[in-house]
Amino acid sequence: MHNDQITLTPVVGLVGNPNSGKSSLFNLLTGLRQRIGNFPGVTVEKKSGMLHIDGVPEVELVDFPGAYSCYPTSLDERLVVQELTNPKGDQFPDAILYVADVTKLEKHLLLFTQLRDLDLPMILVLNMADLIEETGLQVDIPRLSKELDVPVIPVSAREGRGVAELKQAISNLLQNPLAFRHDEPFYEPGALARDVLADLRQELPARNDYHALLLTHHASWLKHIPEPLRHKVQNTRVKHGFHSLRAQVEETMERYHTFEPIVRDSIRHAGDKASKSDRADGILTHRIFGPIIFFALMLLLFQALFAWASWPQDGIDWIFSQLGGGVRDALGEGWLTDLLADGVIAGLGGVLVFVPQIAILFLFISILEEVGYMARAAYMFDGIMQRFGLNGRSVVALISGHACAIPAIMSTRTIANWKERLLTILVTPLTSCSARIPVYVILISFAVPQETVWGFGYQGLAFAGLYFLGILSAMASAWLFKLVLKTQERSFLMLELPDYRTPVWRNVGVTVWQKTKTFIVEAGKIILLISIVLWGLSTYGPAAKMEAAEANAARISQELGHDEDEAADVLASERLEASYAGHVGKFIEPVIRPLGYDWKIGIALFTSFAAREVFVGTMATIYSIGSADDELRIRDQMAKEINPRTGQPVYNPATAWSLLVFYVFAMMCMSTLAVTKRETGGWKWPIIQFTFMTVLAYVSAMVVYQVLA
Repeated sequence: MHNDQITLTPVVGLVGNPNSGKSSLFNLLTGLRQRIGNFPGVTVEKKSGMLHIDGVPEVELVDFPGAYSCYPTSLDERLVVQELTNPKGDQFPDAILYVADVTKLEKHLLLFTQLRDLDLPMILVLNMADLIEETGLQVDIPRLSKELDVPVIPVSAREGRGVAELKQAISNLLQNPLAFRHDEPFYEPGALARDVLADLRQELPARNDYHALLLTHHASWLKHIPEPLRHKVQNTRVKHGFHSLRAQVEETMERYHTFEPIVRDSIRHAGDKASKSDRADGILTHRIFGPIIFFALMLLLFQALFAWASWPQDGIDWIFSQLGGGVRDALGEGWLTDLLADGVIAGLGGVLVFVPQIAILFLFISILEEVGYMARAAYMFDGIMQRFGLNGRSVVALISGHACAIPAIMSTRTIANWKERLLTILVTPLTSCSARIPVYVILISFAVPQETVWGFGYQGLAFAGLYFLGILSAMASAWLFKLVLKTQERSFLMLELPDYRTPVWRNVGVTVWQKTKTFIVEAGKIILLISIVLWGLSTYGPAAKMEAAEANAARISQELGHDEDEAADVLASERLEASYAGHVGKFIEPVIRPLGYDWKIGIALFTSFAAREVFVGTMATIYSIGSADDELRIRDQMAKEINPRTGQPVYNPATAWSLLVFYVFAMMCMSTLAVTKRETGGWKWPIIQFTFMTVLAYVSAMVVYQVLA
């Protein structure tokens, strides 16, 4: 234990199984005094907060990811073992608060006994104390404390009970840690393990025999074990015939045999009070009714993301529109005004307009998680999803991706397996998000006639077909990535189905706030930068060409007798063609011509990288339409566009279908790339994601055009 830190800022680790109420206790103790970051060297999210206790310096409380044992099956569990077996690490705690659900104590004590045998000063926190009376439990706290040789504090993170007693116990532990050293371990390594440790004990940086045993088991991946020592550990294991998996199973069984009698003697159940949850699961996880109920809930979520987010999103658009107009009125004409209004303010608006959808999505997910339903959804669909290399929890991300891929990708943090989470992140943008709707609405009118069959309109069926195409492509892509990506991490779902409970609204509020703030701060920086770059490319161009464009626009407006608004539209169109963005459109025209596109569509493809719905606004500018919201006028003007080489309409069914397929598959959203970069910890996977989706979109759109043309 690093006693030198105790006089500065003591670090207390919050550890426990998933669904133990650990995060609820963390939120109760720290409130909004929290920091979100990553643990050193990994992309796993680290939550820490400050805790005030009389008599000791301010305490830093670190919320470790949920784990089941010191023999990890996921990256989250590996991180817990990595940090708690490294006494010299930055995250090594001075003390441990081990949080366990008092109603399921037998299931939650395996990791507790392992950490206790690491000689870590510990307090056992029995959470869900509010359920003791409700379920008729009789808990002998003094006996439990004596048998486990640790202070035992019952608390209710939901109701705030027991907090004062817990703080006092933490104060006692930090002021006199030696009094909390344990006399006897729960587990003694067997004869074979002792032979291995005899050869390694002097070289392993271990506090005791059990610590040395864990280092022996995990030396191949623990970062604080130097490479030469790793080889020696492996050679010693081979020399003595040490079988790690068999030793882990034997240890686990022996530990259960040790602490199960303690739990039985200390806790008495008064009948089966979990039957309500069991009866609910009979319906909610039924092989037929369960999926129906799940998709009904997701439909409700999907509709809420549209209906509830539209008003605040319109409000945000209005606010930034007024702000941009105010800047123009205050500063007058000039490049600085354009930069602030069209670059910075528009970029900020592009970031904040996603906030309502992110907040609503995490509001729903947090409520379902608090209630205990999300674990059931993962359980129901895990078997199907794993066939495609995904996870049961991927279902939520794929469905919510139909509203917006950004919060959907952020929701994949609940997936423990690295490969399955990565695959979900990579393929979620293939599901058709709400930003594609204005693009679909305009292009379907060119691709499909307004006719009906059996009462269903062809255009409506085509619209649904595009959504189905997105889902199908996401699943197929996941299957392909599954074949390509290799990992040593075992792929299976391990979770506990918690009892159904009323949500803790404090936890819901903190989760929504933290996720929303993280998006604004982290992804917002990248989005704003790219917005300014795109503005510059679309506003400026070679001086001579821009002057010629302005002169040409003035001549056209004078000849046609345009009013002020019409003249401004023509000027915007001419300037766009002469701008650097216009040059990009001309430059890429030979590449996109096999897809049926001209340079003007090329500009739309380029500018809509900021967001897919920018396609409509770009079309409005190119074709000199005054209002980007008037889809009818945009459609009419696009219908009049004639290809000068062929004399045929540019937006014929072949080109329209090509564009539709392109926008189904293409990664035309810098916001999604920014979030992918943050969630994967670098640019490698966003680049792979962008390249894969762009190639898929290009090839598919070309095939569609060449077949239909």
